[in-house]
Amino acid sequence: MPTWGKAVLLADGTPVTVPRDPARDAARLELLDPAYHRHDPGPVEQAGNWLTDRLDELLNGLGGLTGSPTTGIALAVVLVALLVAALWWRLGAPRRAAGSADPLFSADGPRTAAGHREAASGHAAAGEWTAAVREQMRALVRALEERALLDARPGRTADEAAGEAGRALPGHAAALAAAARLFDDIAFGERTADQAAYRQLLELDRALTATRPTLVPAGGGAL
Repeated sequence: MPTWGKAVLLADGTPVTVPRDPARDAARLELLDPAYHRHDPGPVEQAGNWLTDRLDELLNGLGGLTGSPTTGIALAVVLVALLVAALWWRLGAPRRAAGSADPLFSADGPRTAAGHREAASGHAAAGEWTAAVREQMRALVRALEERALLDARPGRTADEAAGEAGRALPGHAAALAAAARLFDDIAFGERTADQAAYRQLLELDRALTATRPTLVPAGGGAL
């Protein structure tokens, strides 16, 4: 890099005075040449270096408070774990939150409750418990729609169906909510389906069929 200052020498040795401000500007332009920055760290490396520096500062600060670097590291790990636990408690499991928004019925066209029950029974006979649980839950909800206890509405989730049906059948509200959780857990991979899960939904379906709904007139009192 050329030397900039108050004076420089030409090739023949003749001194030439260069004003300070133009010299500084020329030096700045010279330093913008990419050749001087070939070995500078890239954006990813710079971000990593920044995070490392911040982590070092945090650990050093904790170490200074506790008197021991090892204790400081342990305290930092505990703080991170508490933060993750708080976020998990506040937001819940992401997988469950995303799954519970999926519709109960597929887009393959309407089917009667009897049709869903028949499909569920066939899957159960074959030991296909996940499919049996899904079809039995659909049979349960479709039967409520056929009895006009639920409006036939595409896109309804199991949680929504359980909440709405629980108002018409309050004696089974808790069982309906448990059935919706069971369906969600199995349908979205958090629980393995088995015969007991299928039987739980089958028995609830039969109990609902034998239950007279609670009618709520416009005045607000149950009939």
